[in-house]
Amino acid sequence: MNPIKRAYCRIYQQVFHVAIPFLPYRHPKDLNNMEELAKLLLKKKKNTVLLVTDPVIRGAGITTHLEQVLKSQGIQCIVYDRTVANPTTENVAQALALYQENGCQALIGFGGGSSIDCAKAVGARVAYPKKELADMEGILKVRRRLPLLIAIPTTAGTGSETTLASVITDAETRHKYPINSFPLIPRYAVLDPEVTRSLPPHLTAATGMDALTHAVEAYIGHSTTSGTRKDAVRAVQLIFENIRRVYENGNDRKARRRMLYASYLAGNAFTRSYVGYVHAVAHSLGGKYNVPHGLANAVLLPVVLKAYGETAWKPLHRLAVAVGLAERQEEAQAGAERFIQAVKDMKRDLQIGDTIPEIQPEDIPALAKKADKEANPLYPVPKLMNGKELEQLYYAVMEEEK
Repeated sequence: MNPIKRAYCRIYQQVFHVAIPFLPYRHPKDLNNMEELAKLLLKKKKNTVLLVTDPVIRGAGITTHLEQVLKSQGIQCIVYDRTVANPTTENVAQALALYQENGCQALIGFGGGSSIDCAKAVGARVAYPKKELADMEGILKVRRRLPLLIAIPTTAGTGSETTLASVITDAETRHKYPINSFPLIPRYAVLDPEVTRSLPPHLTAATGMDALTHAVEAYIGHSTTSGTRKDAVRAVQLIFENIRRVYENGNDRKARRRMLYASYLAGNAFTRSYVGYVHAVAHSLGGKYNVPHGLANAVLLPVVLKAYGETAWKPLHRLAVAVGLAERQEEAQAGAERFIQAVKDMKRDLQIGDTIPEIQPEDIPALAKKADKEANPLYPVPKLMNGKELEQLYYAVMEEEK
């Protein structure tokens, strides 16, 4: 990266870091189950709600209990269940039409990050009925209050239930719109391990690694605070202790609850401290090839951590100490390398590969350009990279021609 752009990025990030204590961050209030949610809606006199989910979640009957509880309390539940992985502008438009046609008063995002992101974007369109999502791309473009927004995560990974971010893919161009505004933070989050029990092992693995990526990127960046460092470290510890347990036994309720809490903490951390190049590259892959976000993050995480080199050694060493992989007095490089190897071992144990087969070499320059545009100057990464440098990350996870 040339010196002028490098200086601009670091100045931009420093200004944002100084501003963090003055910005309207908040944590969603957590609820334990669907009955508490119904009581909340009654208290707030919300008689008609839009439930945004996906066909797999609803087809598996995971939303049934909530729908029954709401019906028993006289609350009309309108369901939009066509959300796709990497939700599109078409999903948002369809859900918005249902919301408006039925006079809904609140939104419930029920599922992984895709459904929750879709619900957030619907809320933004309700607040700005004359604006397109493209007009909301970027930071602080949504300033009006959204309808009451409640998130029910079925995966312990995306952290979308705590964040100010919604990522929507243009249905025609496949461009991803990262929308980052404080009103998008849900008011409430239902952290119920029961809804995660039926999650298959491969999704449990990918979403858990997604949460790990959030925590690690938030911790090693240049915009951390004492609070985000604390949340990130605790999230990493909980994931190291529990992800293999939930992968091997999806009915381990205690481990499921701990993974949900880890995701919540990681979400709190990266909402303030932001992420890094793992996410920027993963977003470009999701937009181009529809690669699931958690899977892309999992494959990329050790590759990007290694690419940061010595700029990330000290914080990675501290994380290694926190999870019992290193001693505090050891050399930072040794601890960092041990932590990266532990991430590789975790990925192997969860049967996640080292490559993303969809990547085509001729697409890499354009993909890297998109990642560069998303990440710089916003993401406070340990080491700044331009588009040309980011290209190497794609080559590192591209399958070799046979």
